[in-house]
Amino acid sequence: MKPTTRAREMRKALTPQEARLWVGLKGLRRDGYHFRKQAPVRGCFLDFVCFEYRLILEVDGASHRTEQQAEHDRIRDAVFAREGFRTLRFENAAIRDNLHAVLTYIRDVLETSPPGPLTRSSLPMKGRES
Repeated sequence: MKPTTRAREMRKALTPQEARLWVGLKGLRRDGYHFRKQAPVRGCFLDFVCFEYRLILEVDGASHRTEQQAEHDRIRDAVFAREGFRTLRFENAAIRDNLHAVLTYIRDVLETSPPGPLTRSSLPMKGRES
């Protein structure tokens, strides 16, 4: 399956916490912060990403608490960090119980981080599977 096809499917099947965060992130657009959801990049599907500020947001459920998944996440985050991206991870419970604090934290990170240079490597790979 092509990454764009899979990403479209994933966008339609957001978890309740992802959908809740997405509504909040859309509110940040009026301040100039544009996020994409389930963006296929480098063989991964990023829950949310703001390419201009090189910020990745991940919503982590119980499966991310296993040591194997945690190690996978650390490696993936390090790969994106080498390309200038910062990854913020939020537990489902934080989004469910305190979305306002999560959005405030995201806004604070965006406001204190200058936009990164957009390079070809920072954009999604189109038409290729990784």
